[in-house]
Amino acid sequence: MWLLQLYASSLYRAVGHKFAAAEENPEDLPALVAGILADAVTQRLHTGLSVGFRQTSRPVTRIRGRINVLPTARHQLLPRGQVHCTFDEVVTDTPANRLVRFALWRAAVLVPGEPRLRSLALQFEAAGVRGPCPPLSHVPGLHRERLLVRDRQMIAAADLLLGLALPATDDGSKFLPVPDMNEHYLRDLFERACVGFYRLRLRPQGWKVKHGSRLKWDASSMSSGMDGLLPSMKLDIELVQPHPTGPGRRRIIVDTKFTSVTKTNQFGDLKLRSGYVYQIYAYLMSQEASEIDPKSEGLMLHPTVGEPVDEEVVIQGHRIRFATVDLAADAPTMADQLLEAITPSCPSAAPTVPVRARPPE
Repeated sequence: MWLLQLYASSLYRAVGHKFAAAEENPEDLPALVAGILADAVTQRLHTGLSVGFRQTSRPVTRIRGRINVLPTARHQLLPRGQVHCTFDEVVTDTPANRLVRFALWRAAVLVPGEPRLRSLALQFEAAGVRGPCPPLSHVPGLHRERLLVRDRQMIAAADLLLGLALPATDDGSKFLPVPDMNEHYLRDLFERACVGFYRLRLRPQGWKVKHGSRLKWDASSMSSGMDGLLPSMKLDIELVQPHPTGPGRRRIIVDTKFTSVTKTNQFGDLKLRSGYVYQIYAYLMSQEASEIDPKSEGLMLHPTVGEPVDEEVVIQGHRIRFATVDLAADAPTMADQLLEAITPSCPSAAPTVPVRARPPE
């Protein structure tokens, strides 16, 4: 469960009731968390850091906020064209930004071979973030602030790196509430873990990783009440490679489940679950009219403990793959399985579906 714990922790999705020490996890944990932090910080720097307000009192050349009459007269500011005011000043030196800056310097020490971390920390200082690091006990309050919605991933990664403690079922010194380990919770946890992994591994290669995007039905007409009755299509994960090394772009629709990919029919034979096959088929075919070659691919991704499954089929030009990830394996093995699931097979070896010719009319 190491990979799931790592990415779930960055989103505060606990899988146990106690924290395990960082020393019990793989040695590359600091580097992996530092990479998540660096990617989140880079994105926020491109879009602009969040700002806050700080009350300031000083002489200014124009009226701002409230005029302080006594200091203005005492220091004879009016003859010099100034007035003493108290006002709210926009600053980037907020608790959230200070937490991230401190985490970047900590990451630069833990991962000395990554110069990007020190560069990002210096960019924060150049932007005016120079105050002390807030206590880690204030981090939950930062997550509840409405104006810091875009910073949540960055804040979570900074908190994870500074604490280097992951939720686990082993004995530890800190406690968390035990989550309801039902199928819905575990499926959501597995989905978020896959999203975090693909963002970390694929974004540096130019991929776009979308989570929870929605598709529109390719409807030419509908009755007045049909729009409210027609269910929407929400994707778990969408992977897009705009400029791959090969010809054309790649678009992969990934649907995650936390059940077995196969089941036994009434004759005792293992078969793919029909509902899952229909679901991924509907996702792909609903967008076919607006697509150009190469067509989108589908991936049904399931966890497994034991016998793996990795099969694919090409239906009406759409490659559909059914793959599993062994949750009992170590982290490098799980990472290889997740990457292998989106690796295209040899075109000559790709399975095909025979098409029955239409009878002459």
